[in-house]
Amino acid sequence: MLKAGDVAPDFTTVLDDETIFTLSDWHGKKHVILYFYPSDFTRGCTTEACGFRDTHAAIEAQDAIVVGVSPDSTESHRRFRHEHGLPFLLVADTERKVIGLYDVARTFAIAKTKRVTYLIDKAGTIRNVYHHELAIGRHKDEVLEGLKSINKMSEQD
Repeated sequence: MLKAGDVAPDFTTVLDDETIFTLSDWHGKKHVILYFYPSDFTRGCTTEACGFRDTHAAIEAQDAIVVGVSPDSTESHRRFRHEHGLPFLLVADTERKVIGLYDVARTFAIAKTKRVTYLIDKAGTIRNVYHHELAIGRHKDEVLEGLKSINKMSEQD
């Protein structure tokens, strides 16, 4: 996995709504919460996605966007977003390129990717990495605290 202080690898991909997303397009504009999850519609992944949904307004208030990544298809992502009212973007990384860039692939497991969240600041630097395979509900709270910390430090500069 990548670590805090690393430059976030740039990528361009297609989102579930068929629009193009390039990470570097957000540099200087928003912090990016890039979270990787194994699969749409599983209990743990649904819990995690709904946690980000439920804290979405607070995340936006911290000048950040959420982007979820899994190897599921765009069609699966569209159904997942619709069924659970997810207000954020989902990347259908069917070829596992982004998963590879961020070193979160699982090779010999049922889950297709590790459950990892990267907090990327506006400059494109990874500020925090959250890796909780079982404590799924912790990501959203830790991300909010991380965002608040980044913004507080920015205010002091």
